[in-house]
Amino acid sequence: MRLFFASLLTILLISCNKDTNTYKLEGDAVGFADGTEIFVYTLENKQPKVIDTLKVTQGKFSATYPKSEDLNLNFLRINEVNGSVLYFPENEDMTATIYKDSIQASRIVGGKQNEAYSNFVSKMTSFNKKKQESMERFREARQANDTMAIARIQSENLNLVSEETDYKKQYLKDNNNSLFAVMLISEMVSRKEITPAEASAYLENLDPKLAASEIVKDLKTNLETMKKAEVGSAAPNFSAPTPTGETMSLKDAMGKYTIIDFWASWCKPCRMENPNVVNVYNKYHDKGLNIISVSLDKADAKDKWIQAIKDDKMDWYHVSNLQWWQDPIAQQYNVRSIPATFLVDENGMIIDKDLRGAALEAKIATLLGGE
Repeated sequence: MRLFFASLLTILLISCNKDTNTYKLEGDAVGFADGTEIFVYTLENKQPKVIDTLKVTQGKFSATYPKSEDLNLNFLRINEVNGSVLYFPENEDMTATIYKDSIQASRIVGGKQNEAYSNFVSKMTSFNKKKQESMERFREARQANDTMAIARIQSENLNLVSEETDYKKQYLKDNNNSLFAVMLISEMVSRKEITPAEASAYLENLDPKLAASEIVKDLKTNLETMKKAEVGSAAPNFSAPTPTGETMSLKDAMGKYTIIDFWASWCKPCRMENPNVVNVYNKYHDKGLNIISVSLDKADAKDKWIQAIKDDKMDWYHVSNLQWWQDPIAQQYNVRSIPATFLVDENGMIIDKDLRGAALEAKIATLLGGE
């Protein structure tokens, strides 16, 4: 009986000595010299903030942190290498392996979110390797002028992209309560791999705590803005100054079909696309096609904006707030890159978007070619 109580006391003492209010981050720093500093960052008000500095000793490092119920995204950076090692604190001990010669292969494990994120990164690395191999085979086929091989590789690439997107969607279903899943949803929307409506559907199934976080609230707000400028939605109305100083609205510029064209005098791809738009306008304006271009030029570049209109023979409606990427119309339409176009019917509904080159002319031809 005395032995039993002695053993029980030992267990109790060990349990009491273990601090249950903290977790450890420790790991190996492969290839780094003693004294190398590892900076621990978190995000505060959407900005990176250093919360700790660790030092490498005999190839290892460690630290102890208080547990927290907050949802955090942290990452490690080392000045002498380019890149970050992302991880999610989950109040569990974590183990890191950081390689000086391969920061991309570095990992931090410990907790479900870190495991899921690590699996995702490994899968993306596999996809990227296949893409690189495909690109090399495509270059060889093009040099050899092997049209059959080129067509086959292009088809394989389309299948690979589809497979990657399907994997990401399945990942979101399997890991819909992780902070990284929210980040992935945001990235997939921006890359147009999923629609704003699909993104909103994923967010509907989040854990209440995660759903209440700032990152989710911000994403929901952005998605609502995106939906306002999606195909099938009513085009948001706007007003802005013309080159001569009058105020013009979208409603003032409406035709049977109207192209809302976001561009800028400094945008080379826009200027390269302009001759094609001019050709389409000249061919179909008399049949009901109107265009209103919204320039993202700066306030000190008004003369360049006006000169570009003349040089490119853009003989249609023009407006600009001259506020660059802060232009409120661009924000209304969630424009993140230019050129960007929205095709609107006579009822003010968006029926297509981002048509360029031959695709733009083909679309307008189907709508007005028989007029």
